[in-house]
Amino acid sequence: MMTTLDIRNASGEAAGSVELPAEIFDVQANIPLMHQVVVAQLAAARQGTHATKTRGDVRGGGKKPYRQKGTGRARQGSTRSPQFAGGGVSHGPQPRDYAQRTPKKMKAAALRGALSDRARAGRLHVVSSLVGGDKPSTKDARIALAAITESRRTLVVLGRFEEQDWLSVRNLANVHPIAPDQLNTYDVLVNDDVVFTKDAYELFIAGPSKGRSVKATARSSELTEEV
Repeated sequence: MMTTLDIRNASGEAAGSVELPAEIFDVQANIPLMHQVVVAQLAAARQGTHATKTRGDVRGGGKKPYRQKGTGRARQGSTRSPQFAGGGVSHGPQPRDYAQRTPKKMKAAALRGALSDRARAGRLHVVSSLVGGDKPSTKDARIALAAITESRRTLVVLGRFEEQDWLSVRNLANVHPIAPDQLNTYDVLVNDDVVFTKDAYELFIAGPSKGRSVKATARSSELTEEV
């Protein structure tokens, strides 16, 4: 069963409606699954470039500091052992990859659960556009979002070709813009409300394009001229 959601214009007034597929916006939220997916996403974002020098990496220590016997002190072979100041680190962090394997079906199920939670709480919105006219306007975008939601953190889903809206919201501190194909569980959960533009919503519902003949759509700022 599908439910409907009003489309709002830049003034916050109703300007039509869209259907919310129950298989995406009305499923049971699996909290352990969402937790696992979010942990994996945050782990994959870690650089893992931390490193400490072992006793084989630090400079010096090639000469035995004193003779083996007769001094009354413990025998030592190098002043670069971990127990000496300036020596190497024992069992310190080394570069590693923190990425966890997460199947695509798990990611998709977690995202559906997060979106369903936002939809049931009335925190899912669809707008016809954020900015009117031919020029981007951060002020107009701020006013349009304020007419829709009073949340402190807002996730705005924009089509890659909606360059005017991208330029209008990129300087808003409480707004995180994202493309439909980049929508993920973490960003949905960390933000209070989710706002789709109508075009971005239709792209998300249609799902990822498949096939060799499909060409990606990019913003003009992402295009480069061939030399």
